[in-house]
Amino acid sequence: MSDDCIFCSIVAGDIPARTVYETDAVLAFLDANPLARGHTLVIPKSHAQHVGDLDAALASDLFDAVASLTPRIQEAVDADGANVGVNDGEAAGQEIPHVHAHVVPRFEGDGGAPIHAVAGERPELSDDELDAVADEVAAAIDA
Repeated sequence: MSDDCIFCSIVAGDIPARTVYETDAVLAFLDANPLARGHTLVIPKSHAQHVGDLDAALASDLFDAVASLTPRIQEAVDADGANVGVNDGEAAGQEIPHVHAHVVPRFEGDGGAPIHAVAGERPELSDDELDAVADEVAAAIDA
């Protein structure tokens, strides 16, 4: 746990939250500033700032919870769909430096946009550039 992390303080019980799900490894609670009715945050109980900081078991616990909770959240608020996302790092909009997945229920005509909208304008990349990026990513994964 991190002493200066609001999510760690929620896990410790020092800050109240509207908890909807809890296991030994994962906690899910309603977002205090929701984007939609039922907007839920799913976090690992142990502190990790970035997705890459999670070990395999904790990543599995976290994303298993997200997969299990998403349709149940949708059903609870009678949503037509959901956006599921993780802001990983300050440049990606991560406001709390503790890994968390957002489950944002979506409703027909709610005025929201698909997850693609978060990235702004799409870059124009040639096939050669796409091939080069694929090679760079593959090399980084193999490293």
